[in-house]
Amino acid sequence: MENAASLNRLELLQVADAVAREKVIDRDIVLEAMEEAIQKAARAKYGHENDIRANIDRGTGEIRLARIREVAEEVENEATQISVADAQHEKEGAVIGDLLVDPLPPIDFGRIAAQTAKQVIVQKVREAERERQYHEYKDRVGEVVNGIVKRVEYGNVTVDLGKADAVVRRDEMLPRETFRQGDRIRAYIYDVRQEPRGPQIFLSRSHPQFMSKLFGQEVPEIYDGIIEVKAVARDPGSRAKIAVLSSDPSIDPVGACVGMRGSRVQAVVNELQGEKIDIIQWSPDQASFIVNALAPAEVAKVVLDEDANRIEVVVPDDQLSLAIGRRGQNVRLASQLSGWDIDILTEEEESNRRQAEFTERTQNFMTALDVDETIAQLLASEGFTSVEDIMYVDVNEIAEIEGFDEEIAAELNNRAREHVEQTNSELEEKRQEMGVSDDIVNLQLLNPAMIVALGEAGVKELDDLADLSGDELISPEDGILRDFGLTADEANQIVMAARAHWFEDENADATEETEEEIPAD
Repeated sequence: MENAASLNRLELLQVADAVAREKVIDRDIVLEAMEEAIQKAARAKYGHENDIRANIDRGTGEIRLARIREVAEEVENEATQISVADAQHEKEGAVIGDLLVDPLPPIDFGRIAAQTAKQVIVQKVREAERERQYHEYKDRVGEVVNGIVKRVEYGNVTVDLGKADAVVRRDEMLPRETFRQGDRIRAYIYDVRQEPRGPQIFLSRSHPQFMSKLFGQEVPEIYDGIIEVKAVARDPGSRAKIAVLSSDPSIDPVGACVGMRGSRVQAVVNELQGEKIDIIQWSPDQASFIVNALAPAEVAKVVLDEDANRIEVVVPDDQLSLAIGRRGQNVRLASQLSGWDIDILTEEEESNRRQAEFTERTQNFMTALDVDETIAQLLASEGFTSVEDIMYVDVNEIAEIEGFDEEIAAELNNRAREHVEQTNSELEEKRQEMGVSDDIVNLQLLNPAMIVALGEAGVKELDDLADLSGDELISPEDGILRDFGLTADEANQIVMAARAHWFEDENADATEETEEEIPAD
């Protein structure tokens, strides 16, 4: 019998060693799981209210069971506590806080107890395995890994990476791409997180950085850091753009990424199921970079609006469809690559628009300044866009226009001032009629025309304006101040200025509360 018992003990340690090796986890974790399982079975036999603990000797495999009771001044639970007097009968010198250990005979596992123990052990080992996987892979986000497809469920692919399982969700796959069990798969680790159950390692084949990492594997200059991938934009499975820059002037970054007869780029294209890739020279000059990004279309002219982060690109009429691309793909990818909003116009559209703007400005100057068409056209062609420009500009600057002299310049300046003052006076009357508060007028970021536009939209008190967002002011569809050319930053500044009194009120309340707390002398 003793030989059988020692054999069982030996087997226990061997099982723990085998599980630890197979799951690549610490042997102690497996033995702790076994101890917990034995404790659970023992409590089922001796009563769940008891504090029963199991210990497996790490050297011999011997299982020891014991009931633990704490010495307490007042016994609330007889199963886990014992009074000082009773404890001193069992153990001389026992004091409050001591633990009395009562050895228990080993138990024979019944079928249900054994099943319960197995479930506890399996659960603990699975948790330990997941913990190990998390710590092994949490610092590997951003790597490309190879694996074998384990199973495919509802389009989601579970991948065996060797030491762990990962998942490629359906929306992280390339369109029309299918995998079967046993296929090899290469993907990018974009997230590793701890979850109560299920996979923790998330892979992607549609992530922009997957393509960037593939180029790093195919192009030694990228791996060595001579060529840097500055930006990537992808329409997965269809088309992509990648911007590269070389730190060595003797190395052409585009040529190095293309490779001899296109061998390097073709290797990446093959991995991405034929995705067309445009390799672009990155430039610190945003205009040049965007022109490059719109390749293969040719660009005639660009106009940057840095405040709005928009760029207007003018292309020849026959290049329009090429610049926009199928379903807007080319311009969309160029916009993602550069981070700028891109508006594309043909040369004819731009010419018509400029002509319309010129005609409108000319008409405004004729009406506001009471001048003939020739003078109004001269002002418009010199770059003046509004009557305010003429009022604020130095008179000598107007006098320098061909055909003008100082007398004409001074007269134009006076007429502009009179017009602006009269317009502002009319706007002020309108503002008062609508009942827009003086608090809104006192905001320096708003001009009289903006204040009237706010009043017409029902924004009459400071709190009305404070409740709005910047987007509600400048949204192209229904923004209250959309016609005034404000940037997003300027709109947000207006809203924050309107909210300033909220914070002043809070500070005043806090000061009053503090003063109330300080007792008078």
